[in-house]
Amino acid sequence: MKTTTMKMAILAIVILLWTSSAFSQAPTKVDMTGKGAPIYVSSRDSVKNDPAPSIPFAFGDFTWVNGNDRRHNALLDTKYVTGRVLVDANASYSNQNPIDHTVIGSTTLAQDNVLELNCVAIGGDFHDDNVRGSILLQLGTRSTVVPRNDNSGFHGQYDLQDAYRYFSEANAGYHFNVWHGINIDAGLFMSYIGLFSYYNAENWCYQPSFTSDNTPWFFNGVRIQTFPTDKLKIEYWIINGWQSYAMFNNVPGFGFQILWRPVESFQILSNGYYGHDDQDLPGRYRVHSDNSAEYRYFNQPNNSFISRAAFSLTYDIGWEQGDGANGFHTKDSANAAQFFISGMIYNRLWFGKKQHIGLTLGGGWINNPGRYLVLAPTGQASPLPTTTAVATPNGTVMQSMTEGLDPFQESPGLGFYGWDCTAALDWMPSDYFTFEVQIDNRHSDVPYFAGPGGVTSPDGYVTTPVLTTLPNGSVVPIPGWAPDLVKQETRVTLSWLIRF
Repeated sequence: MKTTTMKMAILAIVILLWTSSAFSQAPTKVDMTGKGAPIYVSSRDSVKNDPAPSIPFAFGDFTWVNGNDRRHNALLDTKYVTGRVLVDANASYSNQNPIDHTVIGSTTLAQDNVLELNCVAIGGDFHDDNVRGSILLQLGTRSTVVPRNDNSGFHGQYDLQDAYRYFSEANAGYHFNVWHGINIDAGLFMSYIGLFSYYNAENWCYQPSFTSDNTPWFFNGVRIQTFPTDKLKIEYWIINGWQSYAMFNNVPGFGFQILWRPVESFQILSNGYYGHDDQDLPGRYRVHSDNSAEYRYFNQPNNSFISRAAFSLTYDIGWEQGDGANGFHTKDSANAAQFFISGMIYNRLWFGKKQHIGLTLGGGWINNPGRYLVLAPTGQASPLPTTTAVATPNGTVMQSMTEGLDPFQESPGLGFYGWDCTAALDWMPSDYFTFEVQIDNRHSDVPYFAGPGGVTSPDGYVTTPVLTTLPNGSVVPIPGWAPDLVKQETRVTLSWLIRF
């Protein structure tokens, strides 16, 4: 039933996009450079698609920005609908070569040594005068990997993870002609905490550092975007919580974003958040600050060798306080430190007169005592509910468990420190296609990444028992196997990305 409903929804959007394209006026283009080149304004920054001088950020070409749409034209742009189609596939190999092909510590990768369809998304942005809306449906491993990190769906009934997982964006609202625009939207919308975009086609490299991967990709609630000038956006959020479909307690989360682009070559992005995001701990609150700067320090587009260069710098700091968590200091065994400090830096070079080749070098680090933002391992190392095969006298049965056989521990005071470095080479023959080769080296001070033994079972299959039933009826682990976590992994990833 769920598959049939998803197919019908995708078919409806395809028909809507086709009919809009067939019976509406030609696509509207916006000149963001002032040089006569038609530039598409990204939906996350734009107010409307009308070519008016007051459109925010229309004074420059920001396709160089990490985490921003790099297309110069929207091929599916029509009078009422700006369609979007994305295909994101990868193949990666880790030096650990886990037997169950499972990747841990990533929201971009799910399987090792396998051709993986990470995300296939279809939908668009709908606009008629001042009424606006966005719907983007998604299939692929990301529709499982990202929702599994949200425990709020276990609060009450109706399986919210399944209800929402096939939407990456679903919101609607109204545009007010005040200042350079005010937008009020409600629903599911993207988060840009951690700089990188949820859509890999917009990023300088495929697998981001800890700072981006361990912070929210989406919010569910109300977003108010204000544009006091064409160079400044101030955005406010009233949301269910920190990347959560539902609400953990009885208080919503609150946040903001400030995006300032004084000139075409520089931007500052700052996000802030406050909320209560821990199950059964209403007295514990979370504070988070995310801050990035990006600077294009070289721009000679007619050069045949290096034609453009830019860097990004991101620094995050946050903490949790109350109900056993004590921010940056451990007071006693009942009030331990629980904070998050991380950073990342990337440098990007573009080559040739058409910038068809890109090279990115960078990396980052994370210090997260309490581990409250560490991506939880999966399988039998998961601290989250999982399904486990149990051997019984009548055969193997699949049993739901509240956590894995040997769960990764998460509680105030438990340390986690990690760092990574990366190199990524991109081939971009057009605005709509990217092929990338990326090499990552990641480390942690505690066993965390998937080792050769994997985290699923002795042979890597979820249907192979890891628990057995004794004659007296008690259930115990099968001797000789445990989930295998290690402190280091080196990974090579090939990815190909299409976006229309």
